[in-house]
Amino acid sequence: MTMTRRTMVWGVAAAALTLSLGAVALPETVCAATPAAGAAVEVWKAVGCECCDGWVRHMRAAGFDVTVHTVDDMMPVKQAAGVPDELGSCHTARVGGYVLEGHVPAADVTRLLADQPRARGLSAPGMPPDAPGMDMGTGQPYQVVLFGGADGPQVFARH
Repeated sequence: MTMTRRTMVWGVAAAALTLSLGAVALPETVCAATPAAGAAVEVWKAVGCECCDGWVRHMRAAGFDVTVHTVDDMMPVKQAAGVPDELGSCHTARVGGYVLEGHVPAADVTRLLADQPRARGLSAPGMPPDAPGMDMGTGQPYQVVLFGGADGPQVFARH
């Protein structure tokens, strides 16, 4: 197999991401949470995704310190983070040892960090039209799901 420069760069990037997300790969390794004010959030998003940019603005407005990584392919990011396919959304983030998948409201992230449940993280599955960053104003309810815990996926919040 001939390895191109791009293939090598993506391989190194995927390995680095896997190592950086290693702390969230198993529920037993959940780190102590940090307070929401100024908590560091790392986000991986696809090129040109405006709804992801809206969610980043929402998180920053809530006081989170957000760093954004733009990638061509989100699948390796989601797989490294242990996001179940059925809970997938557009962007993946990590904060305080937890994974955040999709348009999870900042208030739910603050509660996650305060409660520190033994789980992998939270997901707002799909693309809920009224979730932060989507902001379509349809009035359509959606749920945020806690996943990766011993009891399986559970509703964490209803919006």
